[in-house]
Amino acid sequence: MALDSCGSNVCPALAVRSSVGVELWSCENTNLQYEYKSYLPREETRNCRSMSFSADGQYFAYSNGNEIKVLNTTDWKVKCTMPRPKAFYLKFSPLGNYLSTWELYTVTKDKPEGSSNMFMYDLSTGSEVFDIVQKNQTDWEPSWSSDESLFGVVIGGEALFFDVSGDIKNFSHSARKIGGSRGAVVSISPGPSPPCVAVYTPGAKGGPSMCKVYKYPSLSQNQAIACKSFFQADRVDLLWNKRGSGLLLLTSTEVDKSGASYYGNQALHFMATKGDSCSVPLSKEGPVHCVKWSPKATEFVVVYGYMPSKAALYNLKCDVVFDFGEGPRNCAYFNNFGNLLALAGFGNLPGNVEIWDLKKKEKFTSIKCPDTTFFEWNPNGMYFVSATTAPRLRIGNGFKVYHYSGALVHETIWPQGQELLGIEWQKYSDNKFEEPIITKVKPEGIKSSLPEASKKAYTPPHLRMIKEGKDPEQFMPRPQVKTNATLPGSSVRKGGLKANATKSNKPKNKKESVVGPDVGPVMSGEKNVNCKNGGISNLDDQQNRKHNSAKQTLAKEINSINSLNDNTQEVQKQVSKKFNNPEREKKIRHVAKKLSDIKKLKLRQEQGETLELNQLNKISMEAKFLEELRILKLTT
Repeated sequence: MALDSCGSNVCPALAVRSSVGVELWSCENTNLQYEYKSYLPREETRNCRSMSFSADGQYFAYSNGNEIKVLNTTDWKVKCTMPRPKAFYLKFSPLGNYLSTWELYTVTKDKPEGSSNMFMYDLSTGSEVFDIVQKNQTDWEPSWSSDESLFGVVIGGEALFFDVSGDIKNFSHSARKIGGSRGAVVSISPGPSPPCVAVYTPGAKGGPSMCKVYKYPSLSQNQAIACKSFFQADRVDLLWNKRGSGLLLLTSTEVDKSGASYYGNQALHFMATKGDSCSVPLSKEGPVHCVKWSPKATEFVVVYGYMPSKAALYNLKCDVVFDFGEGPRNCAYFNNFGNLLALAGFGNLPGNVEIWDLKKKEKFTSIKCPDTTFFEWNPNGMYFVSATTAPRLRIGNGFKVYHYSGALVHETIWPQGQELLGIEWQKYSDNKFEEPIITKVKPEGIKSSLPEASKKAYTPPHLRMIKEGKDPEQFMPRPQVKTNATLPGSSVRKGGLKANATKSNKPKNKKESVVGPDVGPVMSGEKNVNCKNGGISNLDDQQNRKHNSAKQTLAKEINSINSLNDNTQEVQKQVSKKFNNPEREKKIRHVAKKLSDIKKLKLRQEQGETLELNQLNKISMEAKFLEELRILKLTT
């Protein structure tokens, strides 16, 4: 097992979900090579859609297509099972006493209004204690307080709060509620009790969207301790820091009405439980790719702007503490102690990963993790895993474990015909590991078995010739000029489009000959062509007609080009008319909306969500929509 910074033998297990089953992997301290151990659980199933560790790592739950199994990680024995064969998502409560599940919402002839698809189970008994209809696949899970005395959920546009503290576990009636509207989002802060409650209400009829923060149980409209309103927000992500003292609101729109982006736009706002609120200042135009709170709860990082994007570290006053500069990045990951930060570019980016030492504010190392669809730090804060998973990518599935110095310490590549669907570190309580001391010592690593991508930039063929000192013209096909005489020692004459025609001074009955080695190509339509050294060559009438025809064709082409040049303004007017097409713009917006939906689906997929079949089919159409968008931008 791997040694943590306390010296105890702790090796976080890796839960692996593949197309053939679910299994747990572990390692030995001698080589850090993760592999399946006989004492760890394994189940062969092709229908596992979700798996999850509890926050303290005490429990591990997974679905197998027939039921949900919850294992106790101390002995890896089954603690309880739930009869939910269609479970799509699993979510533990903060202390691991409850497990929530979500299924796809469906309607039948017998139940046209649909039936419950979100369920909550008490793990002490394995019994169902709560169920509701939750159509929304995002923000489906209930929000809990850290001590599990309170949970909140949005039902029918209302934020309902259930008090389950002490011996009173009333799941049938809500203790408090806040009226809102459809699309509302509720989030309970972590940290000490009583917690704060954030409620987001989307704008209606041209009005602004609103987010209010309350101190539970004071939930009257006039009892809000902080309030922030904003426009251009079709949805919002509510992000609390670990202490529950600060809240970030990442707002986004489906489509950018300004036309600057086909993928909508984002904005970032900050709210404090002391009542302060402001917009987070961003110094570069473009989308907000990623926002993450530091585990220290006093700083957060933002990756934003058009590529190459910027990354910056902010304090609780929304002042920039450190600027990481620009680069091809769209992701950020703190380790569990907040002393190391990984800035990465995944998805459509090449997979660059930068590891930053936040105490020294310096970049520690840079590595490349191409085709990464999942990234997570080890709970000990010293290692991280990068994985290539299906269905996002079906080729080269596998995972690698790296030391923070960039040394590769483990690699597993899935065999052809099998797919890696998901991977997750076992979690631990906060006091299990001590903060690692960052040193320049780099452990001995291994070499990846995968071939490295070529680092040489692509160069077009004609530029390759120039770089090699060759003349591209010598590789181009030359026109063939046929004559009725052989011209020994002739050479091509540059720029020789015309020669002077003269009559020969030699007697007609004397044999004609070619004199001198430098005889230019016969380009004139005259019968007798005077060459450089006075030599004479005769062309027959048929060849003359061919050359005259070629001259006339060339003249027509030149006149046509000149005519176009003379009418440049008219051409520009026609082009302008061609592209200012309302119907075309409408089609572009329609395709752009589809691309925006695909981008969001891919983002959810990168975060480990399991998508439906129709959503996966939609993602597979991205190339088609991009090509359609390209054609629309080039044609009427």
